Amino acid sequence: MIDDLYSARILTLAANLPHAGRLPQPDGTGERTAKLCGSRATVDVTLDDQARVAGFAQDVKACALGQAAAGVLGQHVMGAAVQDIRDARDAMVAMLKSGGDGPVGRFEDLRLLKQVADYPARHASTLVSLEATLEAMNAALAARTRLAGAA
Repeated sequence: MIDDLYSARILTLAANLPHAGRLPQPDGTGERTAKLCGSRATVDVTLDDQARVAGFAQDVKACALGQAAAGVLGQHVMGAAVQDIRDARDAMVAMLKSGGDGPVGRFEDLRLLKQVADYPARHASTLVSLEATLEAMNAALAARTRLAGAA
């Protein structure tokens, strides 16, 4: 039954991680680790003048499901606002934990992971890249606020 999780589409996403690596001078960095399995994501972002993702890099060490989620994120993250990431994360949590439909809009492809809901041990690894991205964006926004306050 778990083999159903690893469709050709999910394995393709996992194998082709967009924006892999690190940014040389990020505005913010986020790191998340799934305690149960050790899946880890480190995300760097730069923001444009409207606080949307202008630069993005991710270093993800996760199972195929976590890598696939990071693949979808990497395909659609450019130009996203923090609220877009938060909405996608919240919709993923609802999809995995309480039968929600999943993200809509730019991150709708994350619905490919809907079957992960049946495997609670895989939830955290599926969310690490979104959580790390949200943390990186919040760090970038906080740094921007600090700089504006110092000026």
